[in-house]
Amino acid sequence: MSDQISLTGISATGFHGVFPEERRNGQSFIVDVILKFDLAPAGQSDDLTKTVNYATVAEAVVEEIIGEPVLLIETLATQISNRLLTDFPLVASVVITVHKPSAPVDVKFTDIAVTIERHR
Repeated sequence: MSDQISLTGISATGFHGVFPEERRNGQSFIVDVILKFDLAPAGQSDDLTKTVNYATVAEAVVEEIIGEPVLLIETLATQISNRLLTDFPLVASVVITVHKPSAPVDVKFTDIAVTIERHR
């Protein structure tokens, strides 16, 4: 499937991480989402019900970021992918990237991220 909707830079404060200070203080998490599915029905009909409302997708992602803390960003990415595949039945597959730009690492870096792809 080559059709896709992309949402880049969805951000919120979450309390995910292995270290107690991460879970206590929280930090910014940034998520990029690619939704892959057939956009032809929406393009031909100009009908929102034939596609996915990206505002609703963004809200679901934020709910996962601010939700129950997990240790790993791999887990957060998996939870987001599961939620989107469950909540949006038109979507055939998702690519989720979770960025943790303030990860507690003792060397200078720009970003740490994981990317997963999941299919229905």
